[in-house]
Amino acid sequence: MPETTAAVHTPPRTTNTTSNDAMTPEQVEQFEIHRLKAKARQRQNEELAAEQSNSSSVNPNNKRPIGVTPATSTSPTASGNLKKLQRDSRLGTYFEYDLSKMVNSKGGFLVEDDKEVDEVTIRKEREREMQRAKQNLEPPIYLDPERNPRCNECDTVDIDHTFHKIFNCRVCKKCQNELPEKYSLLTKTECKEDYLLTDAELRDQELLPHLLKANPHKSTFANMMLFLRCQVEDFAWKKWGSPEALDAEYESRVAEKKKKKNRKFEEGLKDLRRRTKEGVWQKRQDAEHRHAFGPSHQELDGMSKQTCHECGFTVAFEEI
Repeated sequence: MPETTAAVHTPPRTTNTTSNDAMTPEQVEQFEIHRLKAKARQRQNEELAAEQSNSSSVNPNNKRPIGVTPATSTSPTASGNLKKLQRDSRLGTYFEYDLSKMVNSKGGFLVEDDKEVDEVTIRKEREREMQRAKQNLEPPIYLDPERNPRCNECDTVDIDHTFHKIFNCRVCKKCQNELPEKYSLLTKTECKEDYLLTDAELRDQELLPHLLKANPHKSTFANMMLFLRCQVEDFAWKKWGSPEALDAEYESRVAEKKKKKNRKFEEGLKDLRRRTKEGVWQKRQDAEHRHAFGPSHQELDGMSKQTCHECGFTVAFEEI
């Protein structure tokens, strides 16, 4: 029978033991079975010892092996020994939000489900959103080409329906980009400053149609009003008579504004000079020395003298 290979933990053979040649096959089989069972028990004992000494043993990298920390452990990293970190007061005031509790208010912002919502703000936002949605509705397109409106510039049917509905102007997107001096949009502030129009005129939808857009600064602010440049210019020419008259009015207003600014500056400068002069005069009055004379003393020649206690100035006079 061939000789079996010895394991790492198998002790060396001694000369006193009986050789395999003198043993029967049954005895050799039993011997191998007992040897394998002993090795299995030894391996189990080693694994059990490693589990028991898990907190104190180290791995080949000189680190504690990964394991579950028991509840009775005194380690500072145990779950029962962890303390909540204290917030640094130097960080200032801040707000904590739990995104898992946030709900969509359908008004353009998120709110927490356990907090009250400002109903007035939500109502205003919904009203402005509905106003913008009504303007963005596009009319149907007819199968008959003759019934569809066409662009005034290039005669295409692919017009901007928003411009057609709000400004009654048939123009396509391409012509808007190519002719900005005619079809560009102006804000309310630009109309007031450049064309000298009033708020009442700009709010009248019949005089000057306007397009509503969401305010870019804040959603709760009033909608932004946009006007078509060609319509604003036509209305301004009719109001002031001609472009030259508008320029003259603009120059006169600029000059008047400059005069008011200069007048205000001069008044402020005069007030500053007056207050400065009064301050200097008061300082001079306060700095002026006033003599504090003591009692008079009569000299041998019949003259009386008084001396200032502070500066030593002497006054001679004749008593009557």
